[in-house]
Amino acid sequence: MEQLLSMGFSEDLASEALAATGGHSPLAAADWILTRSSSSSSVPPSPLPPSLFPSTQPSLERFFASSSSSIPKTLNPSSSSAPKNPNPSTSTSTSTSSPSSLPLKRRHPSAAAPLWDRMRPATLDAIVGQDHLLGPSSLLRSSFLPSLVLWGPPGSGKTTLARALAASLPGSLYTFVPLSAVSAGVRDLRDAIDCARRARSHGRRTVLFVDEIHRFSKSQQDSFLPAIEDGSIILVGATTENPSFQLTTPLLSRCRVLSLQPLKPQHIEALLRRAILDAEKGLQVTTQAPVSVNQEAIDFLSLHCDGDARVALNALEIAATLAASQKLDDNKGNLAVTLDQVKEAMQCKHLAYDQAGDEHYNLISALHKSMRGSDADAAIYWLARMLEGGEQPLYIARRLVRFASEDVGLADPSALSHAVACYQSCHFLGMPECDVCLAQCVTYLALAPKSVAVYQALGEAKRVVKESSGGNEGVPLHLRNAPTKLMKDMGYGKDYMYPPDHKDCSSQTYLPPSLLGHKFLDWPPQDE
Repeated sequence: MEQLLSMGFSEDLASEALAATGGHSPLAAADWILTRSSSSSSVPPSPLPPSLFPSTQPSLERFFASSSSSIPKTLNPSSSSAPKNPNPSTSTSTSTSSPSSLPLKRRHPSAAAPLWDRMRPATLDAIVGQDHLLGPSSLLRSSFLPSLVLWGPPGSGKTTLARALAASLPGSLYTFVPLSAVSAGVRDLRDAIDCARRARSHGRRTVLFVDEIHRFSKSQQDSFLPAIEDGSIILVGATTENPSFQLTTPLLSRCRVLSLQPLKPQHIEALLRRAILDAEKGLQVTTQAPVSVNQEAIDFLSLHCDGDARVALNALEIAATLAASQKLDDNKGNLAVTLDQVKEAMQCKHLAYDQAGDEHYNLISALHKSMRGSDADAAIYWLARMLEGGEQPLYIARRLVRFASEDVGLADPSALSHAVACYQSCHFLGMPECDVCLAQCVTYLALAPKSVAVYQALGEAKRVVKESSGGNEGVPLHLRNAPTKLMKDMGYGKDYMYPPDHKDCSSQTYLPPSLLGHKFLDWPPQDE
């Protein structure tokens, strides 16, 4: 039943299918639903070749949990290798007493699943946060679901949102198929798309959810394009990486990119309280006893998970397990989770940082702009964020060397020497000892006078070189070197005035004739 519901079939339809096929195989039930929807249509579709509906369907089998003991490997229950029980009454008794053999009754989530997975909201109304995407008049609240790319940090609700969107669609018309780019390959993609096309011919559309879609190669990403264009699939991709850099342009042009934000502390607190109070799926499933968590512990989790709901719920579950092992109670028969257990579970504050991802570039940009704005306090803060996130000190030092020339420049020429010395110090010492060297250099550069005259002059010169019509002019003859007699005879170096020997050589020019008098460098500044 769970597998059929996860594919988007309604509970009534799933129950009817399981009853019609004997209740042994969700694969057989799914095939029964697709075949029935075709035969019951008012306008029957054209007959399909038998090759599209083989006796066994590995493409459907891929989307069911392979670990479930109640799912046979073929669509025909009689072909199962399991031994038959000659006593029907014994067989009925065994299936009744086993929760896994109750196809018509939906079971509660297994205690083996982590708390964050059990507490995953199933509907759009149950989702906490992301108000900018889930407003009453938003696209996601409409009856139309286009192909989407959900971009956001870990634990912000991308997978939850995708599943809730699929659940909000009519179950008789849509099928939800999840894939993970971490484990799926070309064959999985081909099978999923082929299955979606077969379902499309029977009037059902497939919502294909691909987690970590940025891990697919460009050719794998391009394989979605025909299926999106012919309407076989509605693609919903989830990624923590910037889609502009990680996804192909053709795929982006066919999808709407929605940006999810890290959850705020009040959102995390609401999710934690929901997990504490939910007796069917929440913390009590893990501890097998009622749990109480004081406000101090909840506040600590909300503020130290960096907007990641998964981190907060994981830490809460670990803290409750610690409290159970220590047999702590609140004198009311409840397990008492305090700040001490929560701190032990967290160990240290969770920092969202990826040395090769979007946050890496966001933080170095913040550091650079803070120094440019002469805000030493902000610069030191962003430096600390990068160091605590595990950034390589030599990378930061290289950026400081660049800053010394680009933004300080001629206003304080010694800044470059300080930055180079900082790089050498980081190379000699390494972390953690070199952190103060970086902080000193960051502070010096932030407080130093600023000049971009050299940076702008170089940019203007590059522009002139690139935009020169008819090619760049040759070097004037008097500026050319003449190491041989032939070159001297050709006029190389003729009339050149050597400044140490000619005190008044102001009439000598150094630019090509077409650029005589052109100013690249504005120094000293005209306003001084």
